[in-house]
Amino acid sequence: MPDRDTAAAVACNVRAARTRRGLSLDRLCERAGISKGALVSVENGAGNPSLSTLVRLADALALSVSDLLDPPGTEGIRVVRADSTEPLWTGPAGGEVRLLLTTPGPAPVELWRWRMLPGELHRSAPHLPGAHETVTVLFGELALTVGDSEQRVPAGATALFHSDTAHAYACGGESACEFLMTVHLPGPHDRR
Repeated sequence: MPDRDTAAAVACNVRAARTRRGLSLDRLCERAGISKGALVSVENGAGNPSLSTLVRLADALALSVSDLLDPPGTEGIRVVRADSTEPLWTGPAGGEVRLLLTTPGPAPVELWRWRMLPGELHRSAPHLPGAHETVTVLFGELALTVGDSEQRVPAGATALFHSDTAHAYACGGESACEFLMTVHLPGPHDRR
């Protein structure tokens, strides 16, 4: 996340959400499972938080990742160009993931675009209780692991799974894999 404007938006949004919820730095660190140094760096706009850190902070603050990334005051119709979002993860072979947008409301849905190259793997910590994801493979093959179970998802197929357990995505073939992922975050009454 090298963009200064994005880092400034994350800093402002995390600090504002923490303050609204009456959380100290220590309490938010405990809830998110991150170090105090990492949180201070994020809130000062000086850090380069990983995708995992952003997800942990969003979950701990009961927000979407987009809520952390969007500049304050984003309203109305929002059109997101493919080249207008910064990659939030870059794989060792050049794959990347971009968060395109998040729907508003008490049970938001995040839309992500992933491109993974052969040999790339991304592990994800469990999300909030009650969260689930869908992945639709546009081309290539995705190796999806949820808990101890792996499933191959070919081009043109969609998979649905509960993402409140550890899960991982990997390019499952000899060519690139591209997929769209939605993360369905639980509303206040949907949490198990």
